[in-house]
Amino acid sequence: MESSVSSIVKKFDLSDKGNLIPLLQEFQKKEGYISHTTVSKISHHLGVSKSHVYGVATFYSQFKFTPPGRNSIRICLGTACHVQGGDFLLNTLQIELGIEPGETTEDKRFDLERVACLGCCALAPVIKVNNDIHSRVSVIKIKEILGKYE
Repeated sequence: MESSVSSIVKKFDLSDKGNLIPLLQEFQKKEGYISHTTVSKISHHLGVSKSHVYGVATFYSQFKFTPPGRNSIRICLGTACHVQGGDFLLNTLQIELGIEPGETTEDKRFDLERVACLGCCALAPVIKVNNDIHSRVSVIKIKEILGKYE
């Protein structure tokens, strides 16, 4: 990990505290999430507190703090999907997977995230698994969809 850290931090001017977000983005791109170790390394290299790093990272929804699953589920809760039962689908996914949004299943098979819009309003309600859009999803279809991602 140390050589990975070195290869990432050498791309940035560490005297510029404005590089915190690009550093976080780079680590997340490489590791899939921001670990406690990553926060410590960034804190050390930039000369800022860990709480400052966490404060910035938690402000932006793009940063994740749990390792991603092999399959990422994004459930749309935009207006069209909400009206068409998106909340019921989210409830079903939470029960089926045993996780809350922002978490990963114990077997690392799935992670779950709520999103404001997937841009498929005419197909509502919609969930996205990895790069696959599933449209007009019903509670009944959830098990079938999850079964496709072993």
